[in-house]
Amino acid sequence: MSKLRVRFAPSPTGFLHVGGARTALFNYLLARKSGGAFVLRIEDTDVARSTQESVDAILEGMHWLGFGCDEGPIYQSDRFELYGQKVKHLLEQGKAYRCYCSAEELQSKRDQAMADGGKPRYDGTCRDLTAAPEGRPFVVRFRSPREGSTVFDDIVKGPISFENDELDDLIIQRTDGTPTYNFVVVVDDADMQIDPVVRGDDHINNTPRQILLYQALGYPVPRFAHVPMILGPDKSRLSKRHGATSVMAYRDMGYLPEAMVNYLVRLGWSHGDDEIFTMDELIEKFSLENVGRSAGVFNPEKLLWLNAHYIKSGDPERLGTLLVDYLRSAGIDQSSGPELPAVARSLQERSRTMVEMAEDAAFYFCSEPEFDDATVMKFFTKENRSVIESLMRHLNNCSELTHESIEGAFKEAMEETGLKMGKLAQPARAALSGGSAKPGIYDILEVLGREESLRRLNRSLAFFS
Repeated sequence: MSKLRVRFAPSPTGFLHVGGARTALFNYLLARKSGGAFVLRIEDTDVARSTQESVDAILEGMHWLGFGCDEGPIYQSDRFELYGQKVKHLLEQGKAYRCYCSAEELQSKRDQAMADGGKPRYDGTCRDLTAAPEGRPFVVRFRSPREGSTVFDDIVKGPISFENDELDDLIIQRTDGTPTYNFVVVVDDADMQIDPVVRGDDHINNTPRQILLYQALGYPVPRFAHVPMILGPDKSRLSKRHGATSVMAYRDMGYLPEAMVNYLVRLGWSHGDDEIFTMDELIEKFSLENVGRSAGVFNPEKLLWLNAHYIKSGDPERLGTLLVDYLRSAGIDQSSGPELPAVARSLQERSRTMVEMAEDAAFYFCSEPEFDDATVMKFFTKENRSVIESLMRHLNNCSELTHESIEGAFKEAMEETGLKMGKLAQPARAALSGGSAKPGIYDILEVLGREESLRRLNRSLAFFS
């Protein structure tokens, strides 16, 4: 087994969004490629905002995408005792101190610093305090070095340097005794031996503070890889105004998980000019060295194109199984009607999403299609009545409807009526489906079967002029 250990560490304050899913994917691929471990950690130290509903939504999203973890989920809320011990250790070594400044005092200091042309940061009032105010609440701050610089060589971004005098004394424990994000993430990543730390580049500014904490706690500093953020089509940060950002919303809109995975990996990573990848191919080819430094732009049309590709090339048995939920959501009762794999097979060439497939499949499960006035006027004419009757006679001679037998029946009807295929297919399609259904006419007849097809064709004759 490889020593490589990576993690995905979401905060349970909402759904699994697109950016988080991509971070999880990159870590998952690294672990699978190296034979290492993929750890799922739930960062729920923000008790007020963390919910079990969000945890369940994150787990559901990962399960849908196929990201199985090797360890976890591990909850930070179960590890408060460890964090308390580490805070105590830093206090005893003089690497942290208690700060008694009130919220009002801190705001006043920030305002004054900005008025003086400086940065709104803590001024170190309690840093060298010798006499502690009795009975006053306090936070614990990390005693950050004020000289030198903190440098790290990011796997994606390259060398990055921060001057230590630009970093203020970070709060590592709140007045209620709960630890803060930047502190617990260091303790956890070190304790779980995570290396490299792969996360979004919105965490770059946290990294120097965390490196100093690693060093103060006596931990080895891991490698870091900060992957670029995902932007909306207008090049601003991806948000709800650009449409859905939850991966499960895309499932509900009829996207397949393999399409979403394929699309997410290409938002920042490339392998030559290749566009389509199976999960096995991604595991084989993925590397952080091929992750770009610039932000990826979310293109809904490209995702839709990929989804259409995976539906078109998908297994009809699986698509039929998936179709059940989409039919149910559309209020379509599929308990009676043709076999779902056959329905999916007839529609997969033309469907871009599973929602589209369900909508286009509705007529299969409606035993008495409705005919609107436009359909009746256009197709159910006196001349077309004989077309339907001719087609019915030749279909009735087929013991079963297969592509070959249907083709033969149409040839015979064309010879009998002297009409071309289009003139036969259009009124027949309308009679069978109630309109201009997407599947080819042979597919419709084959899926409905001989008995149902003849019944629908016969029923339609009552609507002909």
